[in-house]
Amino acid sequence: FSTVHAIWAIKEAGYEAIIINNNPETVSTDYTMSDKLYFEPLCVEDVMNIIALEKPYGVIVTLGGQTAINLATRLESLDVPIIGTSVAAIERAENRDSFEKLMEELGITNREISIKEACRQHFKDIGHDGVTQDLTYENSQARERTQILMDVANSVNGIVLGTGDLSEIALGWCTYNGDHMSNYSINASLPKTLIRTLVSWAADHVYKNTGSSGDKIAAILHDIVDTPVSPELKGSGKEIEQKTEDNIGPYELHDFFIYYTIRHGFSPEKIKFLAVRAFTGKYSKEEVDKWMEKFINRFFCSQFKRSCAPDGPKVSPISLSPRGDWRMPSDASAAIWRENTQAKKS
Repeated sequence: FSTVHAIWAIKEAGYEAIIINNNPETVSTDYTMSDKLYFEPLCVEDVMNIIALEKPYGVIVTLGGQTAINLATRLESLDVPIIGTSVAAIERAENRDSFEKLMEELGITNREISIKEACRQHFKDIGHDGVTQDLTYENSQARERTQILMDVANSVNGIVLGTGDLSEIALGWCTYNGDHMSNYSINASLPKTLIRTLVSWAADHVYKNTGSSGDKIAAILHDIVDTPVSPELKGSGKEIEQKTEDNIGPYELHDFFIYYTIRHGFSPEKIKFLAVRAFTGKYSKEEVDKWMEKFINRFFCSQFKRSCAPDGPKVSPISLSPRGDWRMPSDASAAIWRENTQAKKS
């Protein structure tokens, strides 16, 4: 499914789509889908022969299963441009030994449960083709994961800890009744910029220079902080080019907006005035205006998620919990806020 959609996207962007596949049973091998199709073993030698012949702009390895993913590091060492998910990101995801070591050092157990068959059955039950990657396709996966976590928690007499932070809660950057839900939202009052700072501090002051394992943990934590939040659907392979913050805006700006909106009750126009000066040389007035508009839209549209949010501690001076400091109707209008910003523009 992902390969088919990748072909469509590649063609729509004006490029030729070439498939190398060793499985003739898959839909992606249909010769009407791609411009060219090679039935060859997915090994370095055969793939390099095709690359030498076709001279592609880039190669995507993350849509062909584990066999294709295993080629990434070797292909990059041969100067093949890996696009999509970078090799560095693949290694972070694929290096299970590193993940297991990190969890072992932190006293965390590991259990992997696939959601593939459950989602396929769900799509069949509701009459979804399982191919069209619409909102149903995306959100069903988050909700299936949440159901599994809740059921496993019941089976071991435990609870599900939510990982969403204040920034995501304010912007509604979560799936309703999916990752939006947990038994206890432990990061609910911590903005993303503060979490990044705390993780970096822990790496330097808790784990660094404490021995081999501690140094490894510190390096992994810094790597996590330094990695941009990204869906990683495109890129040069050397660095991540598609970043979530390019879509919704810089989290440090949104956290600034959140603080002065909730803590001090300032108007959007006053907050923009302060932001332009606080981030002089980093964000222009036009950029601040753009992301303030995005903040207003997302903040008001997302109140219905906050109205039924799980409990969480109030660690910072700000909380958007409906059982704590925050009261806001889900149908509240952003019109006055927009008028405040538009009046100044005119």
